[in-house]
Amino acid sequence: MQAMNHYENFPVASVLMPRELRHPVMLIYAFARRADDFADEGDLTGEQRLALLAGYRQQLDLIAAGQASSDEFFNALSAMVTAHQLPLQPFYDLLDAFAQDVTQTRYTDFAQLMDYCRRSANPVGRLMLHLYRQVTPQNLEYADAICSALQIINFLQDVVIDYRKDRIYLPQDELQRFHVPETQIANNDAGANWWPLMQFQIERARQLLHAGKPLGRILQGRIGLEMRTIIAGGDTILDKLTACRGDIFLHRPTLNAWNWISMLYRALSKR
Repeated sequence: MQAMNHYENFPVASVLMPRELRHPVMLIYAFARRADDFADEGDLTGEQRLALLAGYRQQLDLIAAGQASSDEFFNALSAMVTAHQLPLQPFYDLLDAFAQDVTQTRYTDFAQLMDYCRRSANPVGRLMLHLYRQVTPQNLEYADAICSALQIINFLQDVVIDYRKDRIYLPQDELQRFHVPETQIANNDAGANWWPLMQFQIERARQLLHAGKPLGRILQGRIGLEMRTIIAGGDTILDKLTACRGDIFLHRPTLNAWNWISMLYRALSKR
């Protein structure tokens, strides 16, 4: 359920997904990836990045107004949105989150971070449920938990990568509570209280991921199988983070071929 190629650890529009849904899903992910790249890639100024994101908002406005675009990608997106009766708000929410990446580099507490996840990750899960025609209040709650957990897991994996962009997605009050200064990240230092801090983050992310786990059994067929595989992927990364005692400076966890086999087995057995 994560939106971009940058989150390479989880399957997106994979062979597990019904064929008729692959193109719509790839359009959604293409939208998210392109917009995310505006916020992250290249040497653009902050103003230029925000202007590009504003241009995408204008394209969504055209879709909302039922007007054609000069951009063929957005015409294709519009046709797909109409065909599948998708809401546009999740697309707007994604753009808000990517714009926030340009303007905000620290998060005061976990509530603030979860508000970011609500717009950066949860919209994709919600759009998937609309595509699956499985939208219920309970399913939305499960999907939000899974998507937010996956986003947080990515933050834990990518502490070093994010810091190079002057971003820290570990809540500031928790860094202070565990007496972990930012200099530890700058120095790639996994000593002192780094492991207790990461252990706390890992366990909370796992609880959040498992809070959404029933969705993998509610969804039937291949979409349920893919959802269970995604959840198993999140669990596997958390296991790897635990095994290295949170030392992402030397051991950034990734999924290997054996992990994928194990994840698929767990998904097939509905574990």
